[in-house]
Order: sequence, then C-alpha cells, then structure tokens
Amino acid sequence: MTSRPFLAMLFLAATQVAAQQTTSRPMRPEDTEVWQPVPKIVTPGKADGDAPSDAVVLFSGANLDEWVSARDGSPARWSVANGVITVNKSAGDIRTRRSFHDFQLHIEWRVPAGITGSSQERGNSGVFLAYDPPRASYELQIVDSYQNPTYVNGQAGSVYKENPPLVNAMRPPGEWQTYDVVWTAPVFNDDGSVKSPAYVTAFHNGVLVQNHFALTGITKNTGIPEYHKHGPAPIMLQAHGDPSAPISFRNIWIREIP
Repeated sequence: MTSRPFLAMLFLAATQVAAQQTTSRPMRPEDTEVWQPVPKIVTPGKADGDAPSDAVVLFSGANLDEWVSARDGSPARWSVANGVITVNKSAGDIRTRRSFHDFQLHIEWRVPAGITGSSQERGNSGVFLAYDPPRASYELQIVDSYQNPTYVNGQAGSVYKENPPLVNAMRPPGEWQTYDVVWTAPVFNDDGSVKSPAYVTAFHNGVLVQNHFALTGITKNTGIPEYHKHGPAPIMLQAHGDPSAPISFRNIWIREIP
C-alpha cells in the first residue's frame, strides 16, 4: 500500500516539475493538476457514526470476539446485552485482539443515569489508544464531567494527566457520548530514542477537544511521562475501580491509516 508521505512527496514533485517546465511561459491551471495515483474509494456509513467500508468493526452489538482480557488474554468477560457492552469491574480491563499503529477510531460510551459519586469516582474509565505496559499506555480519559468538577487534565476528553480538553463537551448521564480520534503512534530510533512523538486529535460529541496534541510520553497517574520504544499495540478499555455504577460502550470501529 502506498504511504501517505510518499503520495505527498509525489504530488509535490509533480508540481515542481510542472513549474520548471513552464519557466518560459506563464503557468496555466492545469500545470499543477495531479491525476495519478487516484485515491481508493471508501464508502461512508449511511449515517454519522456508522462504520465506513474499510473499517475494522471492533464491536457491532453482537459479541466480544475482537476483545480479550488485558490481564491474561483470556476471553473478555464484560456483559453484552441489547447491542451494548457494560463494564464488569471484577473481570478487569479488556483489550483488542489485534494491534494497531496509526488509526482513526470511533467509539460511543454512556455514563448511567442516576450515577452517584464525585470527581474521579463518577463513571471513570478510559480508552487507551496503545496499550502494551510498561512500554505503551496512552489514555484518553472517560469520566462523567457533566456538572462534576475534577482536575482538568483528568476530565473527559483529556489526555490523562498530560493535556486538558479544549472545552467540556459532556452530555448528561444517561445520554450517549461519542469519541472520534485520530492517533499517530510514536516512532523510535534504533537506540530507543524518540524520532517523532505520538499525536492525538480527538472530537467529543463532534466538538474538537484535542488538536494534534504531541504527547510527552505514556500517561501516568503518578509521575512524569516518558517514552519507551514499542511497536503496534492493542487498544484497551478500562474497568476502573471507582465505586460508581459501570459505564457502557457501543459502536466501536477503527480505520488503519497507512
């Protein structure tokens, strides 16, 4: 598959050649038109949030075949009913069977109506965009941030303990929330040093909350972030140990970015 950087270089080269060939005359609009290679066709979903034709569907409402226990790789033991996954806190975190590098992710989640608790003990969970501890662990925070004050780099839409969301786009408990995420994985040199950091762009309920933010390392509850060399990694959903009622997920799909 042709890489996006290569395509960009190809388009730039074609434009430069056209410019060199027209030094003796004024440029025409067609001199900077590039016709090849033609981008592949992807059929979008019928409605906003539906998986497009090239997506890997991680949860469509039927089963957890794409997920395993993050602890030991055994079958995931969260409950599935009426097209919805609900966290089983005693069973622990779950992760995808597959590993990913750069991707676009869509995921929907709901804090239960009537939830109790405050700050971080209120609908707490998280989407870990690459999870292979201790080397990879990068969390986009999930928590009820509707009229529930907490530290801003730990509220919904934050890159946990690294960057607050640009705005609070939280809907009330009982309503479905959406995250649409573009993840660019970090790239490492052979010696383990960082060649380029991880970047995340995220929309919460259609509102931009992370704008190509460069992470400074793995997200930590305690301590300073740092990087450790790693490759493609699973996505993890957190079964947080807070005492509030468990949250639910639905309609999870991913598009790998070449």
